[in-house]
Amino acid sequence: MTQLDALDFALLKALAQDATRSAGALGRALGLSQPAAWRRIRRLQDAGIIAGRKLDLDKEKLGFGVTVFLGVKLAAKGRVSLEDFERAVSAIPEVQTVEHVLGMYDYRLRVTARDISDFERVLRRRIMTLPGAGNVEANVLLSEERRPGPLG
Repeated sequence: MTQLDALDFALLKALAQDATRSAGALGRALGLSQPAAWRRIRRLQDAGIIAGRKLDLDKEKLGFGVTVFLGVKLAAKGRVSLEDFERAVSAIPEVQTVEHVLGMYDYRLRVTARDISDFERVLRRRIMTLPGAGNVEANVLLSEERRPGPLG
């Protein structure tokens, strides 16, 4: 396991705020040379601590104004049923995240749609026809507060 020091945490925090910053800019902000910052980033990537960098798109500006969280209870449980459901639900483009959870539901899905009628179409024609799909509970996202993550 990789030991992290205060500079590693500061670097991770800076990257979490803006992953597009160059190693040179990060180094200047943290009092490191560009090569030293680059080596630290590379070490964190090699250790799997930095698993990738994501592009944050504005869904509303792209025409997707509705986000719905679905709790899905599978009708039939079993290893094959879980795998079949996960494979099928992951192929639906409107499903942004698939989380296997413990509790009242088996899965939590984040679904984006153009509007409520588009969401209804996705729900009826795609999600409710999935293998093993049983009870579904929908919660429409009204607003979202962005949190910086575990590094503060």
